[in-house]
Formats: sequence, C-alpha cells, structure tokens
Amino acid sequence: MVAAESLRSLEMALSLPTMFYGVLSLLLLCLVWWLLELLWWKPRRLERVLRAQGLTGTSYHFLTGDLKVEKQLKKEALSRPLPLRCHDIVLRILPFHYQNVQAHGKTCLSWSGPIPTVAMCDPGLVKEMLSDKLGYFGKPQFPAVGEMLGNGLAQQEGDKWAQHRKVINPAFSLQEIKHTTPAFSSCCEEMVSRWAECLRREGGTYCEVDVWPELSKLSGDAISRTAFSSSYLEGRRVFQLQSEQVKRLVSTFLTILVPGYLYLPTENNRKMHQIKKEIESTLRGIIGKRVQEMEDGITTKQDILGLLLESNMMKVEEKGKPCPAMTIEEIIEHCKVFYFAGSETTAILLTWTMVLLSMHPEWQVSARKEVLGLFGKNKPKYEDLSGLKTVTMILHEVLRLYPPVTLFKRKTYKEAKIGGVRYPAGVMVDIPVLLIHHDPDIWGSNVHEFHPERFAEGVAKASKFQGAFLPFSSGPRICIGQNFAMVEAKIALCMILQHFEFELAPTYTHAPHVLLTLEPMHGAQINLRAI
Repeated sequence: MVAAESLRSLEMALSLPTMFYGVLSLLLLCLVWWLLELLWWKPRRLERVLRAQGLTGTSYHFLTGDLKVEKQLKKEALSRPLPLRCHDIVLRILPFHYQNVQAHGKTCLSWSGPIPTVAMCDPGLVKEMLSDKLGYFGKPQFPAVGEMLGNGLAQQEGDKWAQHRKVINPAFSLQEIKHTTPAFSSCCEEMVSRWAECLRREGGTYCEVDVWPELSKLSGDAISRTAFSSSYLEGRRVFQLQSEQVKRLVSTFLTILVPGYLYLPTENNRKMHQIKKEIESTLRGIIGKRVQEMEDGITTKQDILGLLLESNMMKVEEKGKPCPAMTIEEIIEHCKVFYFAGSETTAILLTWTMVLLSMHPEWQVSARKEVLGLFGKNKPKYEDLSGLKTVTMILHEVLRLYPPVTLFKRKTYKEAKIGGVRYPAGVMVDIPVLLIHHDPDIWGSNVHEFHPERFAEGVAKASKFQGAFLPFSSGPRICIGQNFAMVEAKIALCMILQHFEFELAPTYTHAPHVLLTLEPMHGAQINLRAI
C-alpha cells in the first residue's frame, strides 16, 4: 500500500513538469498561429480579395511589405536639393507613391508592413470617401502621437468626435475669428519691428533673415494670445515645449519603429515624458486660474479657452447620466493639439508664400500694390480682407503646390464599397494630396508652375474636377481651423508686404521635406529691404 502511494506521488511529480511544458507548448503554438495570421494569412487573404476586383499594385513581402523600398527611395530623393523655381516636388516628397501610381494607376495597392494600403488619387473617389458619415472609413489610430501631442479631434472617432466637434465649432466661427484679429495684428507688429531692427543693426540696404523660425514664433505667439489671452506668456511656454516634443517624437519614428518603444526608459523617452508632464501641468494651471475667475463671477474672456470652459459647464446625457460636454482633461488634450496644428499650418503657409513670392517677384509686386491700395500703411481690418483677390489667389496656389499635409490616411473599420470596389475591414487608404495637387490631368499642363490666376474664379473652378483642392482635407472632418489659418496668413502677409520687399538669399537651398508637415529642410533664408 505504501508502495502504491509512493508510485502515485512519483507519477504526480512527473506529471507537473509535463503539464507545465504542455501548457507552454500550447501557448507558443497559439502565439505562432497568431503571428502567422497577422503577418501572412490575413495579408494574403486581403490581397486576394482586392486583386479579384481588379486592383493592381505591389505584391506582399513578408513582414516589411514595401517599407524598405519606400525608405530607400525617400533617402535617395532627399539627398539632392531642387533647382530654384522648381515646384515639381512630388518625386522628392512621395517618390514611392508616385512610382506606384505611374505603374499601376490612380487607385493601386501597396503594403505598409503587413497592412494592405490603397493609394487613392481620383478626386471623385476621394470626395466620396471623405464624405463618409457612417464610419466605414475612420482615421487610423497612432497612440504614441496622441499621448505625446494630444488626443484631440484628430484622434477621436464616432459619437465622441461628433460631440466635441459641435462644442469646438463656435470657437472657430468667423465671428470669433474676427475677435482674434487685434491680438494677431499685435504679434505681427512685434515681428515686423524685429525685422526693422535687424535692418537698422545691419546698417545696409538689406538684412538676411531665416523666416521659417520667425514665422513659427509668430504663429506660436498668435495661438498663445488667441487661446489664452492674459496667460499669454505661459501659453508661449507651452508652444515651445510642444515644438520640442514634435522634434523628439519625429526623430524617434525616423529611427525606430518597434511597438512600445516609447515606454522604454531611454534618455529621449524620459525627456518626452517630462515635457508631457510640464505641458499638462502648465495648461492645468492656466485652466485652474480661469475656472476660479468664472466661479468668482468674472466674465469669460473671448478666447478659445473661455469658449471651451463654457462647454465644461454644459451638461449632456451619457449612459443616462448628466455629465460635462467636455471634461477638463479633454480640454487639456484639445489645447495641446491646437498648439501643434494651429501654429504649424499658418507658419508653413506663410513660409512657402514668402519663398515663392521671392522666386516670382512679379506676383510680389502685384500683391503689394493690392495691399497698399486697400490699406495703405494701416493695419488690415478683418472686414476688408475679402477685398484681397490677388493675395487670396497666391495663398491658394501656394497651398496647392506646397500643401502643409502631403498625405492623409484613413482605415476601413468595417467593409465599405467605393468606386465599385469592396474594401474589407483592415485596409489602409492613403490620400496623396500632393499627387492630386500636381496631377496634370486635373490642373492642366502648367501644373508644376506657380500660376495663381488658376484661382481667379475661386477654388471650385480652378481645376477640371471639383474636390481636387485638399490642403485642409474635406467632408465632415475638414480642418476645423482652416478659416483661422487663412485669416492669419492674410493679415501677416499684408503687414509684411506693407513694410518690406524681399528676395531669396544666396544661402537659401530649395529642399522641401516632410517631418509631420512640409517644411524647408535647411530653413528659408530671405533678404529683406525696408520700403
């Protein structure tokens, strides 16, 4: 009997490691199965579905897809600057997309790693997709970008996005934008004064200024004043921190694409998390002061923050309970996004406008004549900006040739049909704005020329197809700040033209490139002359 019990104990002791290794083997088998599904079976299944409907493009290569080819083409393209006055920048900025579209048509297939990606360059199909109100095509989620730069409208989907868009819309109405123009004019005056002082210091007929950082500072100051009014200096600090955060985040993406890498305790990651905490702490302090003012009965200031905080006091039904239309945490996230998006768009538009007007001085002369005829040397008034026909044509043509965002991405979260093709869930869609803006079939044989007259009768008649002008996207998710950016750009350009003539400095190199937006790689060196 003792022997039998000993035998059973021995069997149990032997079975425990056997069970452990059995479970471990099963888990490893499940992991291998999951990886094969993710990296091979699913991509091949989706590829068969798309090719069966007539889509052509590159074939899937295990794990990396077309990423290696795309990276190599981009590296080669960026190794050489462009000739001055050359606006044919597609091969430099989107070389892989250009080659794939040329080889396989305006709707074609490629691979972002194991994810099938369809490039869509037909304005009709793009308009149909961007007009989607049923949620078939959503914005792909990039958690690291949202965490470090802000989980605002750009990262939201569904009911939350619709609710917040409705709350934020009034802050960017034309009436509210009108209230911000004095603050923006003050920022422009400060910049013009700095440039005038530079001329005095130089003691000559001109001085060289890199206008890219100058215009970035201008737009950062402007969003600080218009968003936070009396907390302008604290707001400026947020802008500086957010600018550093963008550079650090982009440098990480350019070198390492390992999921979860941002959570490793590297020096750069620690610094990014410190910056994130300081941004949120500063914003929380600004908001706390404003909330206290509101509780003390002080009238809400007419700025973006005041309008957002009013939404915090509005109640909406959520799961049968009343709750704020927007929480303080959500307001903080939106403020972070406004700093990046609101400042980048205006700064980039103004920078490329000064570069192109330096390359094409005849248009600079025409624009200045219009500005002086309308305003003389007085500050531009919001009510009179609609009279700027030439300036508006120039800004639109700059946005066509050098759109701030050169590529939009969407993703199918459920099966969708567009243009006769059924797209299964899990397909990425690239909208190469730059390719559409530089397509001769849409804009004519002079597509790569700076030709503002094409917008003489407005955006709708500028091209052969409506919906082909996409600097701010289109449809329900069109950029909420587009009017804000255009008004700022008009005021700034008017004040620059009123005080200076400008041309490219000999040190300027024409090398547009993309970090998150389309920037001048080596700056934008301009020679200024006072008038």
